[in-house]
Amino acid sequence: MKVKMFFMVFMVLAIALVPAAFAAEHGGKEHGGEEHGGAKVSEPSADQIRGVMNDYVIEQSKKTGTFDVYDDEAGKMRKLSLVRVHERVGKTGDYYYSCADFRDTVSNETLDLDIDVEHKDGKLAVKDVRIHKVNGKERYTYDANDNRIPAAGSSK
Repeated sequence: MKVKMFFMVFMVLAIALVPAAFAAEHGGKEHGGEEHGGAKVSEPSADQIRGVMNDYVIEQSKKTGTFDVYDDEAGKMRKLSLVRVHERVGKTGDYYYSCADFRDTVSNETLDLDIDVEHKDGKLAVKDVRIHKVNGKERYTYDANDNRIPAAGSSK
């Protein structure tokens, strides 16, 4: 009887203390891309990539108050305001990418931009920004392997 009681107390304590041990190791705050001891994480998370994109747009917008992108097809500078960065993050070659929705502050058109991010030497940096859609009309699309291909009816 004493053995059963001891075993039950031991199990209750073990079950109660195991989560506390894990909580001490990972106390709920993200460690920002580095493992213990400062080693770099090999692949960035989708949240980190989206964060870099968002920060880039904010930083670039400080110059003029808008995110300015030249539109080759329309032959004009677009003055944009960020609406949101999409959840999906893809990878093509060496770059991660995601779409972001913008509002043209002059024409009030909706633009979908693709933003490429490079992960090099443990750092993330935006490398390219392209206009993917204007008012829902695609200028290009992606195949099953995330390669860019011209959209049907696109001028490029």
